Amino acid sequence: MKMSFYPKLAWTGMRSNRKLYLPYLLTCIGMVAMLYIVGYLSRAEAVFRLPGGQFIQEMLGLGVWIIALFAGLFLLYSSSFLMRRRKKEFGLYNILGMGKGHLGMVVFWETVMTAVISIFAGLFAGVTLSKLAELCIVNIVGGEVDYSLTVSGSSAVIASVVFAVIFLVIMVKSLWQIGRTNAINLIKSENVGEKLPRMYWFWGILGAVILGAAYYLALAIEDPLSALLLFFVAVSMVILATYLLFMSGSVLLCKLLQKNKRYYYKPNHFVSVSSMAYRMTRNGAGLASICILLTMVLVMLSSTSCLFFGVEEILHTRYPREITVDAYVLDPESGDYEDFAPVRDYIDSILDDYNAARENVMDYRVAALSGQMFDSELELDPNNMRVSSANVYGDVWLVNFVPLEDYNRMSGTAYTLAPDEVLIYSFRSPYNEQSLTLRGMDRSFRIKEHLSDFPINGDSASNVMSSLYVVVPDFYQTLVPLYDMRASNGSNLLEIHWRYGFDTNVDEETQKVIYEALGYDGNDEGKAFLDNLSYLRYDSRAYERDSSIGTFAGLFVLGLVLSVVFLFAAVLILYYKQITEGYEDQSRFEIMQKVGMMKRDIRRSINSQMLTVFFLPLVTAGVHLCFAFPIICLLLRMFNMTNALLFAQTTLICFALFGLLYLLVYKVTSNAYFSIVSGARNE
Repeated sequence: MKMSFYPKLAWTGMRSNRKLYLPYLLTCIGMVAMLYIVGYLSRAEAVFRLPGGQFIQEMLGLGVWIIALFAGLFLLYSSSFLMRRRKKEFGLYNILGMGKGHLGMVVFWETVMTAVISIFAGLFAGVTLSKLAELCIVNIVGGEVDYSLTVSGSSAVIASVVFAVIFLVIMVKSLWQIGRTNAINLIKSENVGEKLPRMYWFWGILGAVILGAAYYLALAIEDPLSALLLFFVAVSMVILATYLLFMSGSVLLCKLLQKNKRYYYKPNHFVSVSSMAYRMTRNGAGLASICILLTMVLVMLSSTSCLFFGVEEILHTRYPREITVDAYVLDPESGDYEDFAPVRDYIDSILDDYNAARENVMDYRVAALSGQMFDSELELDPNNMRVSSANVYGDVWLVNFVPLEDYNRMSGTAYTLAPDEVLIYSFRSPYNEQSLTLRGMDRSFRIKEHLSDFPINGDSASNVMSSLYVVVPDFYQTLVPLYDMRASNGSNLLEIHWRYGFDTNVDEETQKVIYEALGYDGNDEGKAFLDNLSYLRYDSRAYERDSSIGTFAGLFVLGLVLSVVFLFAAVLILYYKQITEGYEDQSRFEIMQKVGMMKRDIRRSINSQMLTVFFLPLVTAGVHLCFAFPIICLLLRMFNMTNALLFAQTTLICFALFGLLYLLVYKVTSNAYFSIVSGARNE
């Protein structure tokens, strides 16, 4: 045969199966374009110049490899739909005299044509849309617009190489499938139904148990650190359970519907249930994949959008005052309140230079160290702590001892405490005990009052551990037994800090100028004021705003990009599921039409089948999201996002939008299925 014969035959096959190849090509083009755009943005100079641009580009650089990995796995999965449809055609070619080598040449040219079209069209679309994507990021973050168009050669090379490798692997897989199958099996591949899986009821029960355990885990976790350690464990359990339940549940559903004679023996139900029973396990696996993809999209988009739109609240939590000062004293036995007067005077003099007031002042000393909580007992000696599991890590608290005199002076109160009394304030996790015992120190305190508010510092806000503020009447006597405690590296565990924070009456630009005038880290000034200072650090909410917006904008953009990629996958799986099932069911509906089934009956049967299983992935994804809500809220608290209402709102909006999109996909795919199965005979 002439070599030109194979490209012509491959192109004819692709054209005759355009209902299968066109969505596949469009998805490949879209993924190539997406990979190029993300790679371009991760190197674009305009993005780098944005506030927090470096972090945005780091996130996008990570997104490049996530997209590449997912595109490879997904296109391998989707190509199996194409090969399943083409096996009958290849089997016919084999019977007519074409050997496996000739079929391999057809597959080779189909893969080459698909790769060339996808890569070149994808790069063209990527270059065309890359500037639009760049302008979107600039507008989101609030940077300066640059209308010059550039092409990233390195991103184009990476996208080309990645997808060339993907298509090479797809070709090898297709050749292997054809090589190990004879002509008769190739022709009958579409008409071979699935055998009833063994012990499907056992796998269904196992899936329900695993899913219940994952849901319990998500609801039982109470602290962010445990949530971080166990989140991916819970996710893995949910993915496994979803596949087990959908695959075994589809078998059980078909069995129950077939036993219900009043339901089964109706024209619009008989064909649909029989068709589902014909491909029970494959149907369940496809639905489970769609469910997992939808859940991933909803979780990613709702959480990243919550962080982005709640950035101001996050800033106010992380930086409770517009300007804060943290001074750390080397010698725990010194550092009286008056020792910090020179530092305070220096800061106040800078503020006076810019006519800045000091409002909502936070001014107190604190002795900070970590401890492990056992009910009402606090273990402070690291040699006696047991941190070997996620639950134990969740019991580790950041403990802050505050002098009563400092608290009264700062808050304007006049509390008095007996030697065995304290005031308590807990942050992140509740502390509801009525007493507090310091293990190994023979000190027990009765909690006189649980404070409803306390001016926490940014360190507590940024720490994943829960924080406990203990206002004590005898500051130094309480801390004396802790002076000699050492960490494994020999450093002192006890840190004496002075916190000084305040709001001003000046605009953000002036706040930034004041922050720069203070000297950023303040080490030189601190050592000049007080030899006992280890460091003196300044924080400015205004100065950190740009980088914070850039950080969460980067996460938001990455969430959007990955959501689009996963949506490509979910929609294509749905489409191929309906198309391939339509071709498989075409002969059955042809027989039913010959015995009197009308097109309206076909439409009813299709609606019955789709409404039985089509919306299960969306409903199940919604259930997964409801049970994941508490653990995701805990993870968001690690970013200082404590507004659960905002997260609930973004989640509901995302679910509603995807519900509408799902309805649109349902309409398109049901029409495509109907046009295939009803086309065997005109009414």
